[in-house]
Amino acid sequence: MRRMFQGATGVLVLAVMGCREDTGVPTEPHASLQPPVAATTGLQFQQLSAGFHHTCGLTTGGRGYCWGLVADATETTTPVAIPGNLRFRQLSAGLDYTCGITRDFLAYCWGTTNSSGQLGDGTTVPHDTPGRVAGEHRFRQVDAGTYHTCAVSYPEGQLYCWGANFNGQLGDRTTASRRTPGRVASTLRFRQVATGWEHTCAVTIDAWAYCWGSNRFGQVGDSTEVGRRFRPVRVAGNRRFWEIGAGNAHSCALTRAGRAFCWGHGLDGELGNVKAYLSFWPRAVTGGLYFQQLSAGAWFNCATTTDNQAYCWGLGGTGQLGDGTHNMRLTPVPVIGGLEFQQLAAGDEHTCGLTPAGKAYCWGDNDQGELGNGTTDPSTSPVPVTAAK
Repeated sequence: MRRMFQGATGVLVLAVMGCREDTGVPTEPHASLQPPVAATTGLQFQQLSAGFHHTCGLTTGGRGYCWGLVADATETTTPVAIPGNLRFRQLSAGLDYTCGITRDFLAYCWGTTNSSGQLGDGTTVPHDTPGRVAGEHRFRQVDAGTYHTCAVSYPEGQLYCWGANFNGQLGDRTTASRRTPGRVASTLRFRQVATGWEHTCAVTIDAWAYCWGSNRFGQVGDSTEVGRRFRPVRVAGNRRFWEIGAGNAHSCALTRAGRAFCWGHGLDGELGNVKAYLSFWPRAVTGGLYFQQLSAGAWFNCATTTDNQAYCWGLGGTGQLGDGTHNMRLTPVPVIGGLEFQQLAAGDEHTCGLTPAGKAYCWGDNDQGELGNGTTDPSTSPVPVTAAK
């Protein structure tokens, strides 16, 4: 089920998302389910990113491929190469657009939408092929959101954002949208940034978490109910975080030890701590699991444990949790199928995972081919991304 909010830009179909102890294990029997067949694509990926209606993967050779609703507004149910001869070090899929960082640390964006300047080229004109983000900055990481994009500069670790800014999500102390990168109002040095629907979060090089933008549901996590923040504010508490993710209206982060904490909108189970409620500060995800990587989707999250086991929690209406059901889960449940994953990418209503061997599998909604398996059939369990065109 898709969720809709009324925002400053109109109605938006959203992606970016007293109880007993729950073991996180699904109650439905899955003994009859067969393990997924091996992935048939000849591509070997090193990174995946799941957007709203498409998915992108970066091969070990630095080539980019996407599937689903790709840049030319057509649907493809198997991977197609990103136009041009660019070699990438990282890709990020947003709401019908994609951004990437090349091997020489330059940012490029492209897609079917640029209404708020989220492509960063100084215009509001969409384009199907990668276009250089304006300015002379070099970047080491970029995150494409719904209507705004943020990136960490290289080598300085400064933050720059562009696109929509109606709730301060660009972090420059204003609500003015930008068509080119603008410096976030902070002298801190950052290592990673994550964009949600109307908010942004980032972690510094010394592992402190900061968020800004809309705080309607507590997604900034500063323990206040202030409606929005126009510059970075510290997430409440004294925990150090190594990785952070931003969903539609919630945020999650991993500590150095691998413990997961979430805050913000939790009415669909996004907080992962048994209860369905809002939280204006971080709360520990239930289950005692140690994670090595986390990805925040629209209204759900997925994470891989230190032994490459995949777990998801939150809204599961289209099968995006990969547990064989369409149920909402208030605590982490294992993805079925017996596969090991070293990276997970949670999108709007689908998820993709990367095995240690570099093979891609996806599950969840597939109405525009975002699972990449040659069909538009949804799946509640992992299916292999098939041969590229």
